[in-house]
Amino acid sequence: MAPGRTPLVLASASPRRLDLLRQIGLIPDEVLPAAIDEASLRDEPPRAHALRLARRKAETVAALRPEARVLAADTVVALGRRILPKAEDETQARRCLELLSGRRHRVFSALCLIAPGAAPRCRLSESVVAFKRLTPDEIAAYLAGGEWKGKAGGYAVQGAAAGLIRWLAGSYSGVVGLPLYDVRALLADAGD
Repeated sequence: MAPGRTPLVLASASPRRLDLLRQIGLIPDEVLPAAIDEASLRDEPPRAHALRLARRKAETVAALRPEARVLAADTVVALGRRILPKAEDETQARRCLELLSGRRHRVFSALCLIAPGAAPRCRLSESVVAFKRLTPDEIAAYLAGGEWKGKAGGYAVQGAAAGLIRWLAGSYSGVVGLPLYDVRALLADAGD
């Protein structure tokens, strides 16, 4: 770290987010995931859910590293007002893919940056993704690859699911989990 520069902490356990930051030449000084309850609140819309979780993650880690700039993110896959889970097992991933088959859905990626002595700065990226109509064999083949594990909506756009997506409007990196344009904008707003 350069003298006089405020350290940057990434409040995420996602290796994809770290890779995305590196892609634009940003190397966090520390990676410190925030252990928070990610359950949605009753009647909480997907946009609000993503923003609340990103802010909560940033606040949790900023309390541990008050001298640092803390960047946190949360990504939500939504069908209308329905938030799809991070797939924990094959049955859950299959259900997500069946719901997404032949349909458009939205991906909300929220960011929150907390710098020492400053109010939290948050941004929301919204993308629309359209899956082709999936056959049972296509779903089975995708599930067999295991990429769905722990992924919001049961898929990873940067992997084999790219061959199942008809089109995407919005931020590709946001669908992966960290909208890089918005990261740069947040840091610029904070004077970096």
